[in-house]
Amino acid sequence: MISLRVRELGEEDHSFEGSGLVVRRVVPMAGNSRGTPPEPPQASADPLVTLASLPGVADSVDSVRKGVDRVYGHRIMRRRSNEVTSEAALRGARGSAALSGADWALEEVRRRTDFGVEGEPRTVGAALRLTAEAGQLLSVWRQSPLRVLARLHLVAASSGARSADEAGRAADETVGRPRLGAEPVDEPLIELPLPDADEVAGRLDGLARLLLAGSEAPALVTAAVVHGELLALRPFATCNGLVARAAERIVLIGSGLDPKSICPAEVGHAELGRAAYVAALEGYVSGTPEGVAAWIAHCGRAVELGVRESTAVCEALQRGAA
Repeated sequence: MISLRVRELGEEDHSFEGSGLVVRRVVPMAGNSRGTPPEPPQASADPLVTLASLPGVADSVDSVRKGVDRVYGHRIMRRRSNEVTSEAALRGARGSAALSGADWALEEVRRRTDFGVEGEPRTVGAALRLTAEAGQLLSVWRQSPLRVLARLHLVAASSGARSADEAGRAADETVGRPRLGAEPVDEPLIELPLPDADEVAGRLDGLARLLLAGSEAPALVTAAVVHGELLALRPFATCNGLVARAAERIVLIGSGLDPKSICPAEVGHAELGRAAYVAALEGYVSGTPEGVAAWIAHCGRAVELGVRESTAVCEALQRGAA
């Protein structure tokens, strides 16, 4: 499980910086069938590596790596990788929007331009904007993940204002910063207990420190933890799912696993379904080794389905059908 020490986040700190001092450890919990007291857990210098050693995680990591290698080896990737990247971005955005309640057909996403209209169009527009923004934030992510999260939320939420004046007021109040005190959260898909603002501040800071310290853990593990923590915390007033999935994409790209961003995990998450997504997240939030491992495996399967999607795009391009 993950243990934390937290302190309060300053109300005017919209960038998350200096959000608290944190101690974070990830330790698998194990029972002892002989009834003798277990040995005290040993702190790991690299907590994410501890998660990578959970049962079944290595198999997920290996399966993802093999799938990614196969699609990168496709002959179309030597000549038309930019087209595959563009198509993966579109399909990934569609998948992320579907998980947030705007389940549009792919051709509808291509055709529509009214992404400022209230309701589902805004959700789809936010997903498209985030997908476009994610690839431009890699260098900043390596220096300040929390600044990138603030930027992602600004990008996602800014299109929800009805006017420029309202956009300015929203930015002053809730956009691009973590929620404060008893501010409500609009995230209908995730109904887990909501951590309070102090806990959010500390765990965000802990996540940032973990990322900045570097890790030998596989990219899938890091991406799954980032995704899971953001969904568990729901640090923003809105758009938490969209931001969490965009952050997962950034980790997969920046780690070198998917440098051309052609393996849209969002496609897989959507294909696996909202019920499975929530159930896997509940396992992660439980903190049990089985639950955390199941969440990582779920994220791995989502990446594999994204690989399958882009492989189909490559085949269509090869046939001249796309």
